[in-house]
Amino acid sequence: MSARSKARKRALDVLFECEARGLPIGATLDARRADASSDPRSPAVAPYTEELVNGVADHRDQIDALIARLAHGWDLDRMPAVDRNLLRIGAFEVLWRDDVPNAVAVSEAVALATDLSTEESPSFVNGVLSRVVAEGLASPADSPTPTRADERSEDPSTT
Repeated sequence: MSARSKARKRALDVLFECEARGLPIGATLDARRADASSDPRSPAVAPYTEELVNGVADHRDQIDALIARLAHGWDLDRMPAVDRNLLRIGAFEVLWRDDVPNAVAVSEAVALATDLSTEESPSFVNGVLSRVVAEGLASPADSPTPTRADERSEDPSTT
């Protein structure tokens, strides 16, 4: 498993734990850092884990609104918590991370859903994130939701 894959899994753990304990997103990051420094058996919190958790926290309202709109027939609160948080991580990577190809963001989320969630979750996560990718590619440049896809879809000859 790559370092980024491990960081995504760790971000999912943090988001899931915060949600299960009724804490704000990222509230357990300090505790995880302390665990890692005091217990050699506890994994370190990678910088990319922090970037994902903080990015989801910073854009949660936009991400949740988008997921709710694109997850046809599903309310956010009815989704399995693992799926909901994987969708948040995947949507953040698709929309706000230049260094992560969309296909990688979707594939990584689907792989974690396969390992950690229900039998139907991989296809559900894939479908919703594929719609996030399509939405990002179709967004106008002045969209209130800045996306990496906007930058990729510009014709370099016109700039």
